[in-house]
Amino acid sequence: MRKSRLNLFKSTSMLISVVGIIMIISTIVVVAYVGFSIVSSGITNEISSGNQYDELAELKSSYSDLESQFDGVKSLYYDNGDTAQVQKYNDARLELTKADSAIQNVQSALDSGKSSNEVDSRIDFAKEKLQNATVAYNNL
Repeated sequence: MRKSRLNLFKSTSMLISVVGIIMIISTIVVVAYVGFSIVSSGITNEISSGNQYDELAELKSSYSDLESQFDGVKSLYYDNGDTAQVQKYNDARLELTKADSAIQNVQSALDSGKSSNEVDSRIDFAKEKLQNATVAYNNL
């Protein structure tokens, strides 16, 4: 009887040890997976934000070109003295101001570390506003 209790104790203690080792290994695997996910997500976000900064630079360049075009024709509309023409220029210039605001919105989203999807939607909105300003300039 005593020998069977000793064998039972040995087998139970061995089982507890094996289960403990399995739990430790599974914990290490889960922690490694979570760590890997965080690191790969960070790398992906950095790559994505790099592309978004490139798009922002392109938007700013397009805005600057369009703004210089607006400045070039400003005197034609203001020197004319026709209030309808001045109003037409001001309306077109308002579209340019909206585009600038949208571009600044993209810049602030990138600076504050907003999600990639949020920044992409703001970039699309800024492109739309810049296109509207281009159309308004072409209609002058």
